Amino acid sequence: MTGGLSVDFELTPEQRQIRKVAREFAEGEIAPHAAGHDESGLFPHEIIRKLGALGFMGVVVPHDYGGAGLDHVSYALIVEELSRVDGSVSITMWAHNSLCLNHINLFGTKAQKEKYLVPLARGEAIGAWALTEAGSGSDAAAMKSAAVRQGRHFVLNGSKAFITNGSVGQIAVVMALTDPGGRGRGISAFILERGMPGFSAGQRYGKLGLHASDTSELVFDGVRVPEENLLGELNMGFVNALQVLESGRIAMAAMAVGLAQGALDASLAYMRERTAFGTTLAEFNGLQGMVAEMGTDIEAARLLTLRAAFLKDQGKPARYAASMAKVFASEVGMRAATRAVQLHGGAGYTTEFPVERIFRDVKLCEIGEGTSEIQRMVIARELLGMDA
Repeated sequence: MTGGLSVDFELTPEQRQIRKVAREFAEGEIAPHAAGHDESGLFPHEIIRKLGALGFMGVVVPHDYGGAGLDHVSYALIVEELSRVDGSVSITMWAHNSLCLNHINLFGTKAQKEKYLVPLARGEAIGAWALTEAGSGSDAAAMKSAAVRQGRHFVLNGSKAFITNGSVGQIAVVMALTDPGGRGRGISAFILERGMPGFSAGQRYGKLGLHASDTSELVFDGVRVPEENLLGELNMGFVNALQVLESGRIAMAAMAVGLAQGALDASLAYMRERTAFGTTLAEFNGLQGMVAEMGTDIEAARLLTLRAAFLKDQGKPARYAASMAKVFASEVGMRAATRAVQLHGGAGYTTEFPVERIFRDVKLCEIGEGTSEIQRMVIARELLGMDA
């Protein structure tokens, strides 16, 4: 300690135990099915039910509303461990937690939390969060979906694109225009239930990776949403969504770290077993340099991610830390996966080794929850002292 400054990189005993539980579950319950689920594209319903029983479908939700009541550092550790063996299960779990549940937890009324947060946190229902539209993308405030008040209801029309858990979710938080002239301050959030007339899932997307995660359109055709399902203040849905995305970016960073660690783990195992020119690959200096760079990059990404999570736990601003962690970790993940495939040679290009799947899965980390370009813009505006 110097000048009153203390830096502690140690996890608490509880955090280490949570990581151990997550790792054992990932290796015992998820890893044996990861390749098969990726090939078939089947959604892992049974695994998600088991995650609910562990408390991992409501990680930071308070006990009063059915959650595990854990901190954000523990949450990041859980996401990393799940991602290390299967990105599809991980993104299903954290999109449910960081986006849908988090929005209700932060801005919902007591009645909304009792009705929706409890079953979501217990894993009895799967949640989706719908902001993106096909024509808006990174400019999310340019959405076209609109909700018009009619008496004690809002009538919602439009559609959403690229929604994780879209066709398997029973509850969705949906953003829509309620003041077309207000742009970012003319958007409201609503809680929708599967089965509401006019609310349906559209096409389920085929994707480069994450084949076992559900990504689909959501369609709203005259959906009558009760006014008590307005989430947060009228016209403040987009402003609130930006706060929700902060947690989503930390989770995406943790996912990238986990996928990168999975790529490194597979590479180390392959180097120890594979021989060439009478010696193992582990004894080749050039390949040693590759894994040394991978390991260094991953540890730096992990520390950035845990720092952002720690700031959340301290109640301190974490937006820029989250963006830094997300952009760095996602690009580390892509580099690690690329190197892992190269290190495996021809074998890495086949589906017999997990690095091929990791290579496909990790690309989403550079795109989802705000592209790398958007993250750099957020970071630069902070450095320049501009309003982000």
